[in-house]
Amino acid sequence: MLNKKSVDDINVKGKRVLVRCDFNVPLQDGKITDENRLVAALPTIKKLIADGGKVILCSHLGKPKGEPKPELSLAPVAARLSELLGQEVKFAADAEVVGANAKAAVEAMAEGDVVLLENTRYRKEETKNGEEFSKDLASLCDVFVNDAFGTAHRAHCSNVGVTQYVDTAVVGYLMQKEIDFLGNAVNNPARPFIAILGGSKVSSKISVINNLLDKVDTLIIGGGMAYTFMKAQGGTIGTSLVEDDYLDYANEMIAKAKDKGVNLLIPVDTVTAKEFNNDAEQTIVKAGCIADDAMGLDIGPNTRELFADAVKSAKTVVWNGPMGVFEMPNFAHGTIAVAKALAEIDATTIIGGGDSAAAVNNLGFGDKMTHISTGGGASLEFLEGKELPGVAAANDR
Repeated sequence: MLNKKSVDDINVKGKRVLVRCDFNVPLQDGKITDENRLVAALPTIKKLIADGGKVILCSHLGKPKGEPKPELSLAPVAARLSELLGQEVKFAADAEVVGANAKAAVEAMAEGDVVLLENTRYRKEETKNGEEFSKDLASLCDVFVNDAFGTAHRAHCSNVGVTQYVDTAVVGYLMQKEIDFLGNAVNNPARPFIAILGGSKVSSKISVINNLLDKVDTLIIGGGMAYTFMKAQGGTIGTSLVEDDYLDYANEMIAKAKDKGVNLLIPVDTVTAKEFNNDAEQTIVKAGCIADDAMGLDIGPNTRELFADAVKSAKTVVWNGPMGVFEMPNFAHGTIAVAKALAEIDATTIIGGGDSAAAVNNLGFGDKMTHISTGGGASLEFLEGKELPGVAAANDR
């Protein structure tokens, strides 16, 4: 059970508070095209302003690879945050992030003021967790707050290194919510506990499957990785996505599920097509009976029913990865069916970031889920049972 100090455990009045946010938002021609991450950061920022802290925000954006790239500047974020907060967010434009502008801006702060630093990845030490940049960041503040779950699985200066040079390091509301939902769902779930895994690769979810088989009552496997399981069991999968190196592993997992008394469900039918495009002609076949020149692109109607039925009795569900090529509307039906099934049950439903979060939001089911994780890679590592450096670095209660 993770028990970290949060912004509710400290008094920041008159103190300089450095907050690591996740403002890695999509930009088009300098305009923010999706501001979910900015909105998600507001509760923590507002709390620190209300408590009379001097609030210094920092984040990375994209991959400038250690050099100042104007198109990856956080200036548009400062402008939009000023509107969302109803007060000025002063932007410190320094190529070296902690430079003359940042130091002067912080020096001039009154209680409740907000400053945003430039993209932390303008400094090449950031991703290497280098000491010098960590000390630079720490020199600006008395207290550090980490509210960026999306980068919690990486040890960088702005979420881990800086904590070595400040006495007080706590988590923000967004981070707290991720720890509560993801951490506790896996370690102390209300049962029946069901995990649904999709997406394209078995290889990226190996440790997740392994860890979850020790914890869940039912494990559902869909998406591209289901074809590796079908082939492992002697089925034909045509030109479907497959990882031949993982056939033995798939069989081991099937055996482990049996051994543990876990109900392991894989698709019973598949929507196939001869080419990878939305308008390709569809054929529905039994799982493991795919024609040599066809590929599976979605779970079939019987599988949708099977999976939807399986979750009806659940009390906790974790879902990571789509059921098919959901970007193509004609092959999104499986993913929609699972989202719909989760929206209708009375259970704690947790969506593990990345593609599944995008699918649930794009399909309009976002507000029906208990928790949608803001971190794809980070939520996967949480489900693997790994310790996340960004979480570990915060002070314990």
